[in-house]
Amino acid sequence: MGFPLSHYCCFLRVIVLLPVLCKCEDTFTYSRATYYGTPDGLGTPTGACGFGEYGRNVNGGNVGAVSRLYRDGTGCGACYQVRCKIPNLCADVGMKVVVTDHGGGDDTDFILSRRGFSMLARPNKAADLFAYGVVGIEYRRVPCQYPGSNIFFKVHENSRFPDYLALVMLYQAGLSDITAVDIWQEDSQAWKGMRKSYGAVWDMANPPKGPVSLRFQVSGRRGQKWVQLMNVIPSDWKAGVAYDSNFQLDY
Repeated sequence: MGFPLSHYCCFLRVIVLLPVLCKCEDTFTYSRATYYGTPDGLGTPTGACGFGEYGRNVNGGNVGAVSRLYRDGTGCGACYQVRCKIPNLCADVGMKVVVTDHGGGDDTDFILSRRGFSMLARPNKAADLFAYGVVGIEYRRVPCQYPGSNIFFKVHENSRFPDYLALVMLYQAGLSDITAVDIWQEDSQAWKGMRKSYGAVWDMANPPKGPVSLRFQVSGRRGQKWVQLMNVIPSDWKAGVAYDSNFQLDY
């Protein structure tokens, strides 16, 4: 069965346009990046996201501080593909960075760990790239991936059992943001919102007794939804301990 030539032309236009439309969803943004120094070239455990040691070595230490992408802490834990634009020095793919801190300066969107900054370079070109100090880059948000790992709820070191509970989520995969966290109160049979303390840290004074059940709001390209996890933290929780949620995001 044949088709008029006009139908073929219309079909061809659809085929040509589809790759363009898909590419626009992954558009790179142009900016600048620099680096900060630590003794081991990794991140810092005192970053503004409140991740602690996780913020030093997650993603192999390929971490960084951001300015406007910090978004009052909502951007903590987000992953970005970053690549610099100096011919013969910069790797084509660039590197993936995890946001663990807040900072800016000299019109930069990223201040990378030394290890992260070195990953921007082609083999044996890192020293030449460091000599620039600040480089032009392009970046885009990409899914975080932690194969074989669930989300962990870490009881922040500042918590005091049983009177004050502060939590931070670790190993959150996907592209979504956590925009609210609630805790279940058994006595009133109701959810109560935790306070956004700073960075990625959520807290509550006088938390409910017993095992801790949580729900958190996930916001992303698919809109918003609540994820509910019952009894995810034991009743005898301890400051500094991270508890496996047996759950992971995939969007």
